[in-house]
Amino acid sequence: MLKEKFITDLEYAIKNNWDLPAISDYEGLTKTYNQLADRILWLHYIFEKCNIKKGDKIALIGRNSINWAISYLSAISYGAVIVPILPDFRADNMQHIVNHSDAVLAFIAESIYENLDESKMQNLNAIFSLKNFSLLFHKKMNTVQIYGKAEDEYLNKLGGQLTPDNFKFPVIKNDYLATIVYTSGTTGFSKGVMLLHNSISANVRYAQNNMPLNAGDRILSFMPLAHSYGCAFEFLFPISFGCHITFLDKIPSPKILLKSFSEIRPQLILSVPLIIEKIYKKQIEPTISKGPLKHLLKLPGLSKVIHNKIRSKLVEVFGGKFFEIVIGGAALNSQVEFFLRKIGFPITNGYGMTECGPLISYSPWHEIKARSVGRVVDTLEISVDSDNPENVVGEILVRGENVMQGYYKNPEATKEALDEDGWLHTGDLGLIDKDGFIYLKGRAKNMILGASGQNIFPEEIESRLNNLPFVEESLVIERNEKLIALVHPDYEAIDAKKLDEVSIVKKMEENRRALNTVLPTYSSITKIDLYPQEFEKTPTKKIKRFLYDVTHSN
Repeated sequence: MLKEKFITDLEYAIKNNWDLPAISDYEGLTKTYNQLADRILWLHYIFEKCNIKKGDKIALIGRNSINWAISYLSAISYGAVIVPILPDFRADNMQHIVNHSDAVLAFIAESIYENLDESKMQNLNAIFSLKNFSLLFHKKMNTVQIYGKAEDEYLNKLGGQLTPDNFKFPVIKNDYLATIVYTSGTTGFSKGVMLLHNSISANVRYAQNNMPLNAGDRILSFMPLAHSYGCAFEFLFPISFGCHITFLDKIPSPKILLKSFSEIRPQLILSVPLIIEKIYKKQIEPTISKGPLKHLLKLPGLSKVIHNKIRSKLVEVFGGKFFEIVIGGAALNSQVEFFLRKIGFPITNGYGMTECGPLISYSPWHEIKARSVGRVVDTLEISVDSDNPENVVGEILVRGENVMQGYYKNPEATKEALDEDGWLHTGDLGLIDKDGFIYLKGRAKNMILGASGQNIFPEEIESRLNNLPFVEESLVIERNEKLIALVHPDYEAIDAKKLDEVSIVKKMEENRRALNTVLPTYSSITKIDLYPQEFEKTPTKKIKRFLYDVTHSN
């Protein structure tokens, strides 16, 4: 296993950037690295006195914030296992994950806590507020006493003052479990991906060696930190270098993002395709597709000048200081990618999955080939299950430092994903060319990426929809950035009730509204379209999704 450890890097970064700003809430407070160290050791003291042991699970539910970051770092640097949960999940989904993960403590945003029932999370001994770390719930009276004394007593152990010289983390081995990341929030489909410290170290170390950041550089964190993509590369990697991270706790609409980019001026930007595509379609395409500019771009002498001006303006839109934008989570629209490459805009694609914590492949913008997702990272081996990987599509397999330990309390799913030789079967289909560049051709899991980076699994939505009145079978697809359900009606039930077409449409709208009450907001169904015939199926009765324009992600 890797000798380098993320916790060692974190300790070094804190000591050597003691007085520099570390983390900020957008339009809010800022904490320096010494203040970050103070809160981490303060929580370590509380963990110790509450008898939290290495390997105990700690749940974390809330939007990106200073205290989210402190909670996460405190848990993994203590040796506990952090269980980050997306704040968009429904209350019953959150409670299920807390219970399934065996969490004994939780840090929860107060607005979320109001909708939870602690009596249904019986393993929890205490719940702390992410607003100010106050106690929201506790089972043992001594927890209140421990909390009250912690501020003074933890410093007494350090001679009354915390300094770079006496600041130190406990030894955390790379084979310790660091986090359990749940790939879905729907009961019955949830899988908890177990990532060792080794996986975190591998991802962070690769980024350190391949993405040029320095102490004091600014980062805007707007991808959900409960998702491994945002957590690894907008948080853990930059913090290990002594960067200054600003957390955006709002839904990252293009309008909000562009305002924050201009103010923060980040050195590295991560994004999902949808944001870049919206900016292109709203700000660039209308300008270049009509009027005099459309004709001027056809003139060889002027097109380069115009392209350079568009590039300069677009770079400034994103703050003007970034060295590249890394797209992950799904394929970038080919038209958008072609134009951005044509004007020399610094954008690149990466590929990953939660089970790899997340990185599988990446190449910098000036090296990557169009439509590829870069080369496999040097902490992994890659193979394509194909006799001719350059020309014949096959399943992508990977093994190495990044790969998960397995799925928590789910040996069947673990055995299905990890074979005896340690290869992770990604479920993604692709090719690898002679230069090692990877080209994705589809995803067996049919995952759809939400606007803010959330993973949406259509099968989960369909399983609920299929249980509603007058639905024979259904298929959830993405059209124009909206989730649409195609429904093949139960004609036998319709005939029995003697419903006409207007009544059927009305019933489906009632179904849609009922369905959305049990779904996270980001996976709500916008419309139900009736599909008159049964969906075409494979011999094993699985719907051939590709025939119905189902969106695939990476």
